[in-house]
Amino acid sequence: MPTPAHAADSHDLIRISGARANNLKDVSLELPKRRLTVFTGVSGSGKSSLVFDTIAAESQRMINETYPAFVQGFMPTLDRPDVDSLDGLTTAIIVSQDRLGANVRSTVGTATDANALLRVLFSRLGEPHIGPPQAYAFNVPSATGGGAITVQRGEKTIAQKASYTVVGGMCPKCEGIGHISDVDLAAIFDPEKSLADGALLVPGYSMDGWYGRIFAGSGFFDMDKPVGQFGKREMHDLLYKEATKIKAEGINVTYEGVLVKIGKSMFNRDPDELQPHIRAFVQRAAVFKTCPECDGTRLTEGARSSRIEGLSIADACAMQVSDLAAWVASLSAPAVAPLLSGLRDLLDSFVEIGLGYLSLDRASGSLSGGEAQRIKMIRHLGSALTDVTYVFDEPTIGLHPHDIARMNDLLLRLRDKGNTVLVVEHKPEAIAIADHVVDLGPGAGSGGGEVVFEGTVAGLRASDTLTGRHLDDRVSLREQVRTPTGALEIRGASTHNLADVDVDIPLGVLVVLTGVAGSGKSSLIAGSVAKREGVVVIDQAPIKGSRRSNPATWTGVLEPIRKAFAKANGVKPALFSANSEGGCGVCNGAGLIFTELGFMETVTSTCEACEGTGFQASVLEYTLAGRSIHDVLTMPVAEALTFFADGEARTPAATKVLQRLCDVGLGYLTLGQPLTTLSGGERQRLKLAARMGESADVYVLDEPTTGLHLADVAQLLGLLDQLVDAGTSVIVIEHHQAVMAHADWIIDLGPGAGHDGGHVVFTGTPAELVASASTLTGQHLAQYVGA
Repeated sequence: MPTPAHAADSHDLIRISGARANNLKDVSLELPKRRLTVFTGVSGSGKSSLVFDTIAAESQRMINETYPAFVQGFMPTLDRPDVDSLDGLTTAIIVSQDRLGANVRSTVGTATDANALLRVLFSRLGEPHIGPPQAYAFNVPSATGGGAITVQRGEKTIAQKASYTVVGGMCPKCEGIGHISDVDLAAIFDPEKSLADGALLVPGYSMDGWYGRIFAGSGFFDMDKPVGQFGKREMHDLLYKEATKIKAEGINVTYEGVLVKIGKSMFNRDPDELQPHIRAFVQRAAVFKTCPECDGTRLTEGARSSRIEGLSIADACAMQVSDLAAWVASLSAPAVAPLLSGLRDLLDSFVEIGLGYLSLDRASGSLSGGEAQRIKMIRHLGSALTDVTYVFDEPTIGLHPHDIARMNDLLLRLRDKGNTVLVVEHKPEAIAIADHVVDLGPGAGSGGGEVVFEGTVAGLRASDTLTGRHLDDRVSLREQVRTPTGALEIRGASTHNLADVDVDIPLGVLVVLTGVAGSGKSSLIAGSVAKREGVVVIDQAPIKGSRRSNPATWTGVLEPIRKAFAKANGVKPALFSANSEGGCGVCNGAGLIFTELGFMETVTSTCEACEGTGFQASVLEYTLAGRSIHDVLTMPVAEALTFFADGEARTPAATKVLQRLCDVGLGYLTLGQPLTTLSGGERQRLKLAARMGESADVYVLDEPTTGLHLADVAQLLGLLDQLVDAGTSVIVIEHHQAVMAHADWIIDLGPGAGHDGGHVVFTGTPAELVASASTLTGQHLAQYVGA
């Protein structure tokens, strides 16, 4: 019987039919297996929705379903993607940009297998010998316990102990964190003033209001006495007294010491959730000191004293990985030969992937999204698995042009082992290596979600899609550079790998700080620029937000909108918040009902009571210029800007924020779109729009081209020019040659990464950098502009 034509190639294709996740419009296509496919399109066009939320999500869900129901009960519940059918899927391994987490106990070493392997190595070869591997672990405390422990083999008792001892390597002083926290009391009060005269410097703690009445009524101290003259008991009551019931002006209230109270309301909250002036106060007041007992190593004295050829495990973890790899390679111990071989291979993978400049004791939360993604790649480089699907989200993020070729080689190696590689990318250099290209668009948001091209790179270049038209775009060198109005002087900068750097950063112009990954760019900003007054840093840290958060709530634009509705209708603003008084009582303002079914997937359905609006029906009867609050939240930002600009709905406070959202290219987003549905590039630009509202003399932007399509880069350059022309100094940490070419001034760090970097290798105009071509950056920029 002849084989059907489609059956012959059915095992060589991934077939998607009717994908509708987020903004996808019934997308159907076939992807070749064991090939490298790159997905392109403007930010918000649907790339992540197709690759991550459809293909990868369904693969992971189906794998989870192979486990017993009991095991599934302990696994995260994954919903089935909104798609008609998916055929030909293989196991998906997602290598995303998600940070490794900011857990203070997580380091590069613990996030990989490196620390575990080193602990075993030191437990075997370390002198003096101090015990098992956990004796070298800073996350394992030492503990002694009691109670009978019976050890049995079958029915026979072979040992019985009345007590036990756990020997861990955690420093008892800092509990394995490496630093101890403290508060700078100079930021809390002025010792020369009395409380009545305003000694407290904490935002909101004015003695003219309710706080003053509580302090005066407590009787714990003399309100007219300079705080610097307080006795031990008075100072304790002012700063550290636990919650105590008192009566102030005849009213029963609770008094707490200032540090106790602000610890709960300010210091223990996520900085991104704080108002700008409170966040600035917390940054001034919070002081972290190196633990004096372990000197920041996190380890006990015993763990630090055990050495191999003069090196302790703390010394090994503090070394640059490339140096540590060389040290491990020099060790010869036949008894642990397999262990040494595995450790060598792992450390060599760090170097191969361009992360040899890191150290194993580096906090994982301090890694950029690109570094975190490459850390995740390490475990897959030597994998024996084949015929799996690797999914990458912009793997070139954070990479200097010099390093992109290396990343391309790694992707091709994974493909050549017989794997399917799916990559979401914007960089032309990464698109160029694709076997197959899928371009989504034509626009973003509701204007995207369609496959506008599918084929080869050559075919994309010849197509009339937005990506095809801009694939060979090049920005010319700025012909006329601006004249600086001053300079931000940095002297003796030595944060991390910086080698006593002296440099002047021009003010009043567009400055680009560049250099290979690990050359010291972020260290220069964090250690010498970020904490200066008038500087606003917009970094790559992810924005916080639940499925109830949206652009309107996160940027604060909903507040003036609610007030405008309240004023127009003579009611309270709280009615126009789905998270407050106006929320639907059935779904609690979510607009959706989530039904948990144990180990089965959660069922999500539209709330019938509010029909998905999240509001009570009575609230939707109130209108502003003929629109309900739900109508406004479903408006794209650009439409909302027009709506609130003039006429009955005129709300200047709202239009300021909406204009900034349009300026950063987010005019297509709807105000009420959940943050959880936004792409990485959209989230970063949302953060940029929000921070632009803060008063600043200097803006520092960390790779603002992240997630930007080639066609959007020109709009970003226009925004940077707009900021500078308005009188603000702008410093951009960037690898994108278009931004370098557009700069007034370039500061290039290097020449390499880690201890091979940390020097200023060039300062001057882009034209001078191209003319000299004396650095890696200069050579790549010259090639980019065709010089």
